[in-house]
Amino acid sequence: MKPKFKTRLAWEQAQALMQPALIRIIDNLRKQLEESEWEGTYKEVTDPFPGYHLCLTRQKRSLEIDIWQLCYQVCFNNYVPLPENMFSQDDQSTQEVDVDTRLLDEMGEVDWQLIEAKAQQSVRELFANLPQ
Repeated sequence: MKPKFKTRLAWEQAQALMQPALIRIIDNLRKQLEESEWEGTYKEVTDPFPGYHLCLTRQKRSLEIDIWQLCYQVCFNNYVPLPENMFSQDDQSTQEVDVDTRLLDEMGEVDWQLIEAKAQQSVRELFANLPQ
């Protein structure tokens, strides 16, 4: 699901947060994969919009996780992707979002500790909810 912003400021705030969120999500995925029975690889996707997917395999089971959905969980308040959107790139719908402004100080600087905490939580929840 693609985010829809209420204001130009919200869009700018999201722009400032997405790269730090992506960095922390990727690092936390790496750490989780080191401890997991799942094996992961990444692939770049271009349709319906550019992004990255984590391809997980375990025994005969395989899943594709939309990395942007994890980043959205970090950057936006109460963003909960529908399960089919976590595992699919076909959804072209939009969802109105609220930027988690706690992640930015009054100067617009990123709070890396809070981004890290939210990234850890999102990745932990993802792995906790994977099929056994």
